[in-house]
Amino acid sequence: MKKIGFLSFGHWSEHPSYQARTASDTLLQSIDLAVAAEEIGLDGAYFRVHHFARQLASPFPLLSAIGAKTSKIEIGTGVIDMRYENPLYMVEDAGAADLISGGRLQLGISRGSPEQVIEGWRYFGFAPKDGENDADMGRQKALEFLERLKGEGFARPNPNPMFPNPPGLLRLEPYSEGLRERIWWGAASNATAVWAAENGMYLQSSTLKFDENGKPFSIQQAEQIRLYREAWKKAGHNREPRVSVSRSIFALMNDQDRYYFGQQGKGTDSFGYIEPTQRAVFGRGYAAEPDQLIKELAADEAIQEADTVLLTIPNTLGVDYNIHVLSAILEHVAPGLGWR
Repeated sequence: MKKIGFLSFGHWSEHPSYQARTASDTLLQSIDLAVAAEEIGLDGAYFRVHHFARQLASPFPLLSAIGAKTSKIEIGTGVIDMRYENPLYMVEDAGAADLISGGRLQLGISRGSPEQVIEGWRYFGFAPKDGENDADMGRQKALEFLERLKGEGFARPNPNPMFPNPPGLLRLEPYSEGLRERIWWGAASNATAVWAAENGMYLQSSTLKFDENGKPFSIQQAEQIRLYREAWKKAGHNREPRVSVSRSIFALMNDQDRYYFGQQGKGTDSFGYIEPTQRAVFGRGYAAEPDQLIKELAADEAIQEADTVLLTIPNTLGVDYNIHVLSAILEHVAPGLGWR
């Protein structure tokens, strides 16, 4: 049994074939898509965060709106770039969104990836400390975020406050119990996957990772997952770890599907550079008739290792078509793989 969710990058553009042509279109359609996904039995609605781009950027208003209009589906991110975040303000936003949803947030965070703007986090007022780089800054902010999510008091109260205070040091409010245990780390390397386990975060592994041994993508990703689980066990956490992998998977059910995605399933893994000095391996997409798709996915070693699969979706094609895409996986593919 696996949990199945969707992952939306939230693109919009004034393209004549797009259903999402404005930021408003994308935000409102994202809410509608999450509601419809819950109705067909999907387990999760996840959203990517990118700054300075025509994509979703500020996750908490969207997550809160979805939380208010749904009742069961997990609501998450994949991922929030911590280089851009104020960890304390983020604790307040995340706590509010989690309470609105009734404790359904599954927040994916990371040190960040190459962005639209050179050192874009500087425009947000952040800079690494002396002797650190931006990746160090992102990880340190993540650790502060995790610490403050515990709900322990740390701030000295004013002796003459506007409102009465509880005794002792004050914590950030609103506090949402249990959210600390629902934070995921987007790891591109084996080392950061181990670091995530040591710090009690779940693991999100995407459709790419740093190339560490030249092996095919799914094998490298499966190795990463096994290292993560070993580190989690060694750390002695008293709960079970969770691992998600993202994939572009399309069941070709009609001519429209074949037109959009018929060529995507013919691709293979590829290698390239997302950073000047870091080679990465990019996983292939899957697109085929359901019976063939089941065979191909069964051979994906990383999918077999994970407990959650996030299906990347073409959000610009609109809510109805994306529900068709997701329903096809739930009805015609997932049962054949034992996911349902």
